[in-house]
Amino acid sequence: MPESSGLSGRWRLRVVGGWSRPRGGSRRSNTAPRPWGRISTPWLYLAPALVVLGGLLVYPIYQLGLISFFQYTQAQVSGGEPTTFEGFGNYAELFGDEQFWQVLLATVLFAAACVVSTLAVGCALAVLLTRVRALPRLVLMLAALGAWATPAVTGSTVWLLLFDPDFGPVNRVLGLGDHSWTYGRYSAFFLVLLEVVWCSFPFVMVTVYAGIRAVPGEVLEAAALDGASQWRIWCSVLAPMLRPILTVVTIQSVIWDFKVFTQIYVMTNGGGIAGQNLVLNVYAYQQAFASSKYSLGSAIGVVMLLLLLAATLVYLRLLRRQGEEL
Repeated sequence: MPESSGLSGRWRLRVVGGWSRPRGGSRRSNTAPRPWGRISTPWLYLAPALVVLGGLLVYPIYQLGLISFFQYTQAQVSGGEPTTFEGFGNYAELFGDEQFWQVLLATVLFAAACVVSTLAVGCALAVLLTRVRALPRLVLMLAALGAWATPAVTGSTVWLLLFDPDFGPVNRVLGLGDHSWTYGRYSAFFLVLLEVVWCSFPFVMVTVYAGIRAVPGEVLEAAALDGASQWRIWCSVLAPMLRPILTVVTIQSVIWDFKVFTQIYVMTNGGGIAGQNLVLNVYAYQQAFASSKYSLGSAIGVVMLLLLLAATLVYLRLLRRQGEEL
């Protein structure tokens, strides 16, 4: 830029007119934001969302934890007897119950199977969407979004009708006669798993498909020219590039599948025969509302919350460590 004469080179003439100070000048501009302004401005933008989250999330969690430390039965709820502080008594009763540990193990295994199956189906169909023409892609997207938009109660009822031992078409096609899928423990869990995957894979499919479309085509063409198979391209090229997206869908799937309630409650009629298909959410519902042990049900809810937070933090830490190693 041309310099003005007579000012010792300390001021530079702007192209559009006016004077500007050189970058290396010692004086600070009067319009520069103060440090407190830079810190407070983001919080001002976040304030409305934080207020909403505080009312819809923080306060209920606080009440849940508070109830878990008191004795809350139907007598206390109706005001017939005073509320007494139990401390960790409800948690001691919960951890001393053998059924709780059995339900916890069943919940973890069932949720893990649902997450793995949902991710496998969703990612496979996302890759398929990139290989088919426009019309089949549109049909598949509409069918997936229809499954995603179906209410859980409606979807569970439809799946029960499909696998009905007397009138369901699945038994007729497979030649199983009057086989009852909800009678056995593992067959009932398998039936619920199919319904959970059916209503959950569209989120994974659409999200991963959007991520694949954002990957430069030259990268995939180079891998194909090097002789890499589709499986190799996914493992070595797409999966590392889609790691942030896969992290989001995995955490979402873990949260959704770990707290499954509607599908289990509807399809197994409240937890199966003698509670053989109970998961933590249904178990908490039975303790709180069927047995009127609201404090014990709240303790189960707190345990579920802590387990989900721990699983999410561990998963994020592992992904961060893998990213640093790469």
